[in-house]
Amino acid sequence: MQGLKFILLLPAIAGAMELAGSRAMTVPQQRDLLPINVKRIARVTGSGDAGALLPDPNRTALAYNVGGTDLGIAWKMGNGSVGLFFGDTYGSDFRPGGGGPGNAGGWRSNVLAFSNDKDLSDGLAFDRMLTDAGKTEAKEVIASRHDPDCKGEHTMIPTAAIHAGNADYVHCMNIHCWEVPGRWKTNYSGLFRSADLGRTWSRCHSVRFPGGSKFAQAAFAKRNGFVYMLGTPTGRHGAIYLLRAGEKDLAFQYRYAYWNADRGWVKNNEAMATPVIEAPAGEMSVIYNETWQRWIITYLDVSRKALVLRDSKELQKGWSSPKILVPASDYPGLYGSFIYPTATGETLYFLMSVWKDYNVFLMRADLKLADG
Repeated sequence: MQGLKFILLLPAIAGAMELAGSRAMTVPQQRDLLPINVKRIARVTGSGDAGALLPDPNRTALAYNVGGTDLGIAWKMGNGSVGLFFGDTYGSDFRPGGGGPGNAGGWRSNVLAFSNDKDLSDGLAFDRMLTDAGKTEAKEVIASRHDPDCKGEHTMIPTAAIHAGNADYVHCMNIHCWEVPGRWKTNYSGLFRSADLGRTWSRCHSVRFPGGSKFAQAAFAKRNGFVYMLGTPTGRHGAIYLLRAGEKDLAFQYRYAYWNADRGWVKNNEAMATPVIEAPAGEMSVIYNETWQRWIITYLDVSRKALVLRDSKELQKGWSSPKILVPASDYPGLYGSFIYPTATGETLYFLMSVWKDYNVFLMRADLKLADG
């Protein structure tokens, strides 16, 4: 993926407010949630400098030949573990520089880690990464032909993952051409399914989004028997759309229903989907927070040059205005804001990528109500 290559000076969001424990609260929707006390907790992938003070619990360059990677799409699996999908990945010869992988070797389109870490206050520790039997190198999970850029099927990038109907699913986009920062082309996007806790994955042949789809990139959420997929066209400049399916129907695209602002849920007709959040948006993540009784979404907003956070009582409508989560002035080239699924109270943990480092970092934010 490509980072955000600009700098903007923005005021910090400040303030404090005493909150009523971690129990569910009745919160008036007109008072938006604000992220405060945002800070970087630890490195998740790659290798820091020898003198770096940032915790580095996984040392993936040495342990798994993962010197450079991005994304970190986290979801809670059926056995209670958290799976984490990463994007284009390079070996221990990777060195941070001007941005992206440079000339590093060991290219894999995606890799997968697993964690049972319950305390993220000091970093996110992996239990293991998925490897071939007898190997230590993290393996490419969803295969790619690795054709030259703009010459075919260049790479296969995960965008969202979820556990539903006794299986795990990952939504991937098959990249044809990266083009310029923030804009790229896909051949198609689709779903892959694992019924053995992430050890093996197979294509869901009945789910395929063409290159021009409104669901070329995705974010998953699950509630009350439904799986919801928020989608955007390729790149970081499109609006956000919404579909839903029963948990056992996720592998069957003809059973999907798409949200239309005038007609409600429309079955099996993506063309009827209307935006639920305005453009621009890239690399989304969404979760329902029981403490606040709201949906929370985070994404990259290139118009604000920042990762932003919004909240709503409904996925279909009522989203708050964007609140700055992390400005690019703090981390030039930032992108990806993938919410960690086990921390859903008054503290938000998320994984952020930085283009120059071409690696993933664990971030933390506290949540408070706006004054009103």
